[in-house]
Amino acid sequence: QVQLIESGGELVQPGSSLRLSCAASGLFFSTLPMGWFRQAPGKEREFVAAINWNGAHTSYADSVKGRFTISRNNAENTFYLQMNNLRPEDTAVYYCAVRQSGNYVHTEEKEYNYWGQGTQVTVSS
Repeated sequence: QVQLIESGGELVQPGSSLRLSCAASGLFFSTLPMGWFRQAPGKEREFVAAINWNGAHTSYADSVKGRFTISRNNAENTFYLQMNNLRPEDTAVYYCAVRQSGNYVHTEEKEYNYWGQGTQVTVSS
């Protein structure tokens, strides 16, 4: 059974940093592309960042480029989203996702097969 469990979300002030984690089990994780998405209240879920199987290639939404960094530790079946200089508009539920095949980065929600339950990030003063 595939499980993705996010952690690290919390309430922070603007300008703060957070690191989200996603622990994966039930997959041969080290060969699979992964991504982060988010959904703000009243909005559609949107792409945030993606990484290929070995971390050599990444992609970011324009809104987070230069502030967020996606990374992975295949030995520990975990991947991360480091978020710096957080803004109120970053407030959302953040989801990690895994695609069950492929060698590249994938930025479309429909390309992913497995999803975590989400972790809430709130940026507010």
